[in-house]
Amino acid sequence: MLVKRYAEPILNAAYRMVGDRMEAEDLAQETFLSAWKALPSFRAEARFSTWLYRIAMNKCKDALRARRQPDEIPDGEGGILDIAELAVDNATPEREFSQKEMALHLEQALQALPLIYREAFVLKHVEGLSYEEMSGIVGVAGDTLKMRVYKARVELRRKLAKVMGRTP
Repeated sequence: MLVKRYAEPILNAAYRMVGDRMEAEDLAQETFLSAWKALPSFRAEARFSTWLYRIAMNKCKDALRARRQPDEIPDGEGGILDIAELAVDNATPEREFSQKEMALHLEQALQALPLIYREAFVLKHVEGLSYEEMSGIVGVAGDTLKMRVYKARVELRRKLAKVMGRTP
């Protein structure tokens, strides 16, 4: 029942962190296996979801550290492109192409963020968590997380403005 409830949010968070759908699926599975093994030690001092997200974020950080090359830019499969496809009103092929292109640029900009900013941005704006929940997951004060989210937004805005040929 817990896997059914949290599988999609954990998979989405992992995908936003690592930028690769198959790797995110593996990391989500590893998260649930680790949680299952550690379940007897769960003391309910934090919410279960906070505990599970912390496991997932740690798995993602470990995977990113294990990469020999810098963060790779995703190939555009899944992720924000899926969201863009839902938003398309199918009015014109040009509009659909434009939205998919913007979603790809957004995904690339997100993957180019430093890990601490990407993590904060994903937890806040993709997963919709409160700063209190984020603090429990990341182990950092709420004010620090607010600054990380702010810096992530500024950097994303700068990168997207550059792609669109505008000054930020």
